[in-house]
Amino acid sequence: MRERVLQLVESARFQWFIIGVILVNAAVIGAEVSPSWMAEHGDATTAVGRVTVVIFVIEIVLRIYAHGRSFFRGGWNLFDLFVVLIALTPGAGSYSVLRVLRVLRVLRLLSTIRSMRLVVAALVKTVPGMASIGALLGMLIYISAVMATQMFGDADPERFGSLGDSLVAMFTITTGDDWANIIKPSVEAYPAAWFFFILYIVASAYIVLNLFIAVAVEALDREAEEVTDEIEEVVDESTEAILAAIADLKTQVAGLELRLDQR
Repeated sequence: MRERVLQLVESARFQWFIIGVILVNAAVIGAEVSPSWMAEHGDATTAVGRVTVVIFVIEIVLRIYAHGRSFFRGGWNLFDLFVVLIALTPGAGSYSVLRVLRVLRVLRLLSTIRSMRLVVAALVKTVPGMASIGALLGMLIYISAVMATQMFGDADPERFGSLGDSLVAMFTITTGDDWANIIKPSVEAYPAAWFFFILYIVASAYIVLNLFIAVAVEALDREAEEVTDEIEEVVDESTEAILAAIADLKTQVAGLELRLDQR
């Protein structure tokens, strides 16, 4: 019985069915924040939402039964269980925090679709590298903000009058959002300020931020290589098993032929 349930929950049709339910549930969550929609279709929307939650509960129960204790050793399994338990929490529709957490059910797509799981796993592995690059960017912003406060505080006190204002301005320049208008008053007062801001933009927006992309791409490549190695290992084991079975079969056939010849 357990093997049949395991085959069911691991089947492609079942996975696609759950993905469809997740998408329907995501649409319901979005509709629930629209007062006009709920005024006209509130009862139907609530009913559909409850049906999707029931399906999620049934799915979790089946997976726990199929996998047994090993279910609780999987991080994604625990995440799915946590999301479903939020939906079953009494008063989840009354408390704002729990209402907000209900949207996490949409994130179940991450645990259901394998390609998304691989991307998330790769991004998690980039955390140490990202932290180092983030620290480098933070130091660059801080040093530049201190310099900008000293050099342009009088010319543009609104943006560079204090260290806090300068930090916000330099971070905004890093994102490329309206940077021309931010530096305009300072450049009008000190034409040589162009040199300072151009150096900062090149260093922060074009060099440091691209390092984030490089680290992410490297992690994705590494994750893809690991998956490929796992697949090759499984294929090699299967091939060895098949070759061993063929060799055994040849031995048995040879033995039968020998007996026939002796007769």
